[in-house]
Amino acid sequence: MISRRNFIKYTSGSTGLLLSGCYNKSFNSKSAHVVIIGGGYAGATAAKTIRMLDPMIKVTLIEPKTQYISCPGSNWVFAGLKAIDSLSFGYQNLSKHYGVKLIHDRVTDINPAKHLITLSNQQAIHYDRLIVSPGIDFKWDNIEGHDESSSHIIAHAWKAGTQTTLLNNQLKAMPDGGTVIICAPPNPFRCPPGPYERASMIAHYLKRHKPKSKILIIDPKSQFSKQALFIDGWERHYGYGTNNSMIKWLSVPDNPVIRVDVKNKIVETDFGDLFKADVLNYIPTQKAGYIAEITGLTNASGWCPIKHKTSESTLLSDIHVIGDAAIYSPLPKSAFAANSEAKMCAFAIVNLLNGTELIEPTWINTCYSLITENHGISINMVYKLDEQEKLIKVNGAGGVSKRLDKDSLALEAFYAKQWFDRISTDSFD
Repeated sequence: MISRRNFIKYTSGSTGLLLSGCYNKSFNSKSAHVVIIGGGYAGATAAKTIRMLDPMIKVTLIEPKTQYISCPGSNWVFAGLKAIDSLSFGYQNLSKHYGVKLIHDRVTDINPAKHLITLSNQQAIHYDRLIVSPGIDFKWDNIEGHDESSSHIIAHAWKAGTQTTLLNNQLKAMPDGGTVIICAPPNPFRCPPGPYERASMIAHYLKRHKPKSKILIIDPKSQFSKQALFIDGWERHYGYGTNNSMIKWLSVPDNPVIRVDVKNKIVETDFGDLFKADVLNYIPTQKAGYIAEITGLTNASGWCPIKHKTSESTLLSDIHVIGDAAIYSPLPKSAFAANSEAKMCAFAIVNLLNGTELIEPTWINTCYSLITENHGISINMVYKLDEQEKLIKVNGAGGVSKRLDKDSLALEAFYAKQWFDRISTDSFD
């Protein structure tokens, strides 16, 4: 049996293990061209992995930004455990070490019939295989009073960077005794434990600097990821369940938020209940990134259906979708899942371009959350395809961390910080 520590070491460094024996191995791919749209954890990992598997394949990564700002770790900014600059990663090593061609521009059109991409400067690029990894966008039309234009006042901070800084500055400016309201999104969404880690990290800050303040989580779900572990941590550190609790979780699955008063920071539920915040963090309902939607890669759910064995779209041929935009359920929308999806997609594309047999893919997800600086929790799982090529969990693999003693929880927190360093290095270096 693999120990928990060795499982973490294996999953966090899985590129080397997956690719051992494959590096610099040519499959006579005749200089095929793979284009990747989107340079997050999935896109960057796919670019790197394809080049490691078969250096004859030309890989072009198209990403408007020259620096990627990581969503994993961004909640730690609110607790003062991370600086926003430490979440930023460049792409130069993908070019320098792996020969990936970088284009920092925006894709305005994809023509699947002609295998052509058009950039904002009107440049046309041909591909043999296309990977679309656009991340998430938001559904702004299902909430009254709040849209994208008002997100500079009511931060979502679900795309790290300026939004993270905006929310952090609002927390610092809030008087002691103020109320922070976090409106969690409905499933599915990026990083299922994210809103609850955010509440924990904000509470960690408030407990030290503004101890009279409160946090209210308004949730359209009846349960959430790692719920028992979060509640255990909130009970230990923030008085959860008592009259003096710093955190309150309000489940409203039959009574969701329907309106936001941006000026007065008030949210209203379907039953007419009003909640007033000093700092309001409204996280909208989510969908696949814009370019996937306009290309026709999404279905009625707003996400991209795929063939799990190859990550190829079920709607358009020769286009693969990975990361948060793709439907990989029960694999969650997380950075580690995106990294794992990218590696399996890279193997499939190399096999397809070379006419070789597809491997049987497996996927891994590992997700850490912090409740305090020295209290970490985690969940991990291995996934495979069943006989009908449906994605399922591997029985007996992975699991969630336990309600542990103080030293073990501190070790989990240490693992969380090590995990962030490993996943970012694995994807961008």
